[in-house]
Amino acid sequence: MRVLQICAAYKPAFIYGGPTMSVSMLSEQLAKAGIYTEVYATTANGKTELPVISGVPVNIDGVTVTYFKRITKDHTHFSPSLLKNLWKQAPQFDVVHIHAWWNLVSLFSCLIALLRNVTVVVSPRGTLSSYSFNNKNIGVKQLIHTLLGKPMLNKCYLHVTSERESATIAGLINPKSITVLPNFVKLRAYKPSLKVKQEDGLKLIFFSRIEEKKGLDLLLNALVNITAPYHLTIAGDGDKNYVESLKALVANKHIDDKISWIGFQSENKFDLLGEHDLFILPSYDENFGNAVIESLSVGTPVLISEQVGLADYVMKNNLGWTCKTSADSITKAINNIAADKTSQQQIREIAPGIIYEDFNENNLVKRYVAFYNQLIKNDRI
Repeated sequence: MRVLQICAAYKPAFIYGGPTMSVSMLSEQLAKAGIYTEVYATTANGKTELPVISGVPVNIDGVTVTYFKRITKDHTHFSPSLLKNLWKQAPQFDVVHIHAWWNLVSLFSCLIALLRNVTVVVSPRGTLSSYSFNNKNIGVKQLIHTLLGKPMLNKCYLHVTSERESATIAGLINPKSITVLPNFVKLRAYKPSLKVKQEDGLKLIFFSRIEEKKGLDLLLNALVNITAPYHLTIAGDGDKNYVESLKALVANKHIDDKISWIGFQSENKFDLLGEHDLFILPSYDENFGNAVIESLSVGTPVLISEQVGLADYVMKNNLGWTCKTSADSITKAINNIAADKTSQQQIREIAPGIIYEDFNENNLVKRYVAFYNQLIKNDRI
């Protein structure tokens, strides 16, 4: 089996967050399992370009990756050279797996792969949610979806990472099938979790890109009415103007002394998460949430909005709490959690074992390989 992964941005373009990490881990695990895997990506790295030679295949952690120059520097990532190469090479692959939507790499790659009669899998990565449709360029998205997106997606297989995302997509399109498989999440070597002392109050952490979708504004507004002693660490970065507006918000509410802005963190993230009592992600929309799994892997309980794809998983396994996307709901949840030290400690003790079992790389890659094989079989009948 030969699989081609296509994404607008690939590692080390970690500025794009979870999807970049998830696609790279999927590609690496497939390669380790003996599946011939290539990646086509652009040189995108935010507003800059990756320092790579475009059009030349390179080995990135065991995966053959070709970066193609893009001619637009925004989220459209238009790359004629990638599309031209795909037209030539697509028939050599059994599966073309496209990640994300609403960019010209994904849209035109899907069209080309369908025209070349290759099995096509699309992982929307949250881009086909109601929030995405109704947030920025609404009219353009509706037009593209009606004329091009929906007809193509109905001819593809859809891969999603949560039941919530599956239900949302089922209401928008009628693809060949929708399969739920979780992301690969890179975890450190297993370590039993230890109890975190709380003499200095509840240690909260927000660990994510700072953008409107993540709901950090809701959390900051919620802090005003927290009755228990607390301190919030904000680990992440984002648009400078948006971050400054949030800092102005907390200064205006006179809670800036209870907040530490530490910027993007990577190598030390597991230690950092483990030092805190509660991870909070109150997103307005989130198809999965890698950092939720990373936090639980070190035993730190989570409070996430009901709009996070992993909300059902968290509640089913008693690994944390959920809230609505409102400041009042977040305030109430944090106050209740602060008073429930027994549940905090129980989660700290059981979470790592559950996460390392459910997100075992060897087991998960077998599920992806079986998934691809079944789709190939379906298209050959």
